[in-house]
Amino acid sequence: MSEPVIRRVRHLDARYAPRPWAWAEENADRIAAHWERRLTEQPRMFNGKVLLMRDLHFDEDTFRAAYFEVDFAAFLAFKEFGFPDPAIANGFAMGALRAADGAYVLGVMGPHTANRGRIYFPAGTPDRSDLTEDGRVDLAGSVLRELREETGLGEGDVTVGEGWTIVRDGPTIAYMRPVALAESAEAARDRIRGLIAAQPDPELADIVIVREPADIDEARMPRFLLAYLRDALAQR
Repeated sequence: MSEPVIRRVRHLDARYAPRPWAWAEENADRIAAHWERRLTEQPRMFNGKVLLMRDLHFDEDTFRAAYFEVDFAAFLAFKEFGFPDPAIANGFAMGALRAADGAYVLGVMGPHTANRGRIYFPAGTPDRSDLTEDGRVDLAGSVLRELREETGLGEGDVTVGEGWTIVRDGPTIAYMRPVALAESAEAARDRIRGLIAAQPDPELADIVIVREPADIDEARMPRFLLAYLRDALAQR
């Protein structure tokens, strides 16, 4: 398997372009059976709507893509079957939370989520709430929405940087945007722990700090995140 590829751009141009998905239609029975099995493991999962990506390409300093809507059950099966449709990708925005002392602050997904126990920056597959009236997918807005939903931090608690780091690991494409905290990593961790403890149904189970390569958890972090952190720490 090839290593993840990292590329930096100034802009994202993501458009909503609905279309049928032949793979999901042809595999409807397999998808339904897979969803029933997963519900026995994690019964609190919800089969809402999410956006998947197609027609992606780089255009100088801009990354462009089209998105269409699918059931979460179809997306989950697509992902866990090994991404069998090569024309489709999972593209999502992440806020790379960095504390004032240079350390990164990440969350551990809760036991009721599809990615339980995995470690990520705040993120989520785009959905209808990320669509604008003019047909764009607001990925910059998605960064702030997911940050608020997962950590309890609002726009006034952080400073969002410019540009994007695109990390592609095959059909998984993460758009990483720098998000700065004005406090130390330990202070941020304690504050976020308090915020998620007050949430009625938190997505995160805990907060972890990555200050140096030895803090990277290869077992619980996905490949694209390992690549991003190693690159970011090396540049620092």
